[in-house]
Amino acid sequence: MESFVTFINSILWGPWMIYGILIVGLFFSILTRFAQVRLIKDMFIHMFKGEKSDHGVSSFQAMSLALSGRVGTGNIVGTASAIAFGGPGAIFWMWVTAFIGASTAYVESTLAQVYKEKHNGVYRGGPAFYIEKGTGKRWFGILFAISAILAMAFLMPGVQSNSIATAINGAFGLEKWITGLIIVGLIGIIIIGGVKRIAGVAQYVVPFMAIAYILMAIIVIAINISEVPAVFALIFKSAFNMDATFGGMIGSAIAWGVKRAIYSNEAGQGTGAHPAAAAEVSHPVKQGLVQAASVYIDTLLVCSATALMIIFMGTFNTTIDKGGPTVVENVPGLEYSEYTQAAVNAALPSFNNFGSGFVAIALFFFAFTTIMAYYYIAETNLSYMMKGKLNKVVIVILQIVFLAATFYGTVKTSDLAWSFGDLGLGLMVWINVIAMLIIMKPAMIALKDYESQKKQGKDPVFDPEPLGIKNADFWVEYNKARKAKKNNK
Repeated sequence: MESFVTFINSILWGPWMIYGILIVGLFFSILTRFAQVRLIKDMFIHMFKGEKSDHGVSSFQAMSLALSGRVGTGNIVGTASAIAFGGPGAIFWMWVTAFIGASTAYVESTLAQVYKEKHNGVYRGGPAFYIEKGTGKRWFGILFAISAILAMAFLMPGVQSNSIATAINGAFGLEKWITGLIIVGLIGIIIIGGVKRIAGVAQYVVPFMAIAYILMAIIVIAINISEVPAVFALIFKSAFNMDATFGGMIGSAIAWGVKRAIYSNEAGQGTGAHPAAAAEVSHPVKQGLVQAASVYIDTLLVCSATALMIIFMGTFNTTIDKGGPTVVENVPGLEYSEYTQAAVNAALPSFNNFGSGFVAIALFFFAFTTIMAYYYIAETNLSYMMKGKLNKVVIVILQIVFLAATFYGTVKTSDLAWSFGDLGLGLMVWINVIAMLIIMKPAMIALKDYESQKKQGKDPVFDPEPLGIKNADFWVEYNKARKAKKNNK
């Protein structure tokens, strides 16, 4: 079974995925005329605009919930592995992937808003919803939903909780099962409150953890400020085979940079589209742009923080891919999962292994909020499969299974669980990207409409009917209710 799953993953996550995602992102960038650059001001304006309602969350809460999924172990361990197997040049390709991937995030999140629905009084949406409405094929949407539930509810929570338990055990000596009980207790309290409580927690925890982590990177850089030109020169030279040490690694640099950027910022996976649909906005493009900004925050800020701490302090070893010849061995015996801890310890030697504790706490927050996002995505896809008729019994069963998977992962995880998780994620990416290429037109029409209204000095409001966008039933009803309310005044 394990060899079969590994074989399937080698296809799902092979070169077609790595380079295909870049090509698709570039294609969307060209179609939107690089909206991720032209409208960068709008991204951050809309991030802090908009209020939550009885049915939806604010734009900032939706972005925080999306970031809680994007910012996870991939930002610490994943970034370190990119350097370990692709060299410092892999970081440049992570930046490129984030820049291009922001347009992919725009498309999927805008589509999620266009085709969102109201289930039991709250907004729901995501790839399964827009796949069915955009293609007219429910089986296509169900295929995505099954992949998402498999990955998000059963397999990936344990992988994240295991990372927390391992880090806490290494830094503080706390038994893994005790950490597991703490995680399950906290997650249980949060998810029982539904999407609004999840989003409410995310809007405070996510900015706090990201800012604290970035500040640590700034401290490390400040301590080594004279090395700034040399470090950035190393990253750029390594990315283009112009460095003597890392020459000949451009293939590995691109592969690992792209792979780890996708794993971290999730542009194209469809995960960020789920919270995007929950936002209360007057026009889908507003939330599409906010979610594009979340890709920048994840990779250009948080992943870069990890990379710069490691490279500035030189606490990394590099081999050409896994199992290949060793290029540099700066910290013999260390695994890539330990590079960041070693970097902070080296930068602050007087603080008695402060780095181990700091990175363990950072990893706790990063992985914990990712687990929260996983539950929300799983519940949203289950709601889709049941056509919005989720009852308390079904939700409780999902919560019990989810919490059991989370606890089990803290005490025992396996390579097969990782492989199955990668399988679910890989299917999500392929299904979502293929669907976006088929039904991308509404996202482009919506962007044109948004910019047209802005030029007229209006605060853009979305009406799908005159734009020729079909099956956007929520917005049709929303506009009827809005006009009726206006007429009654």
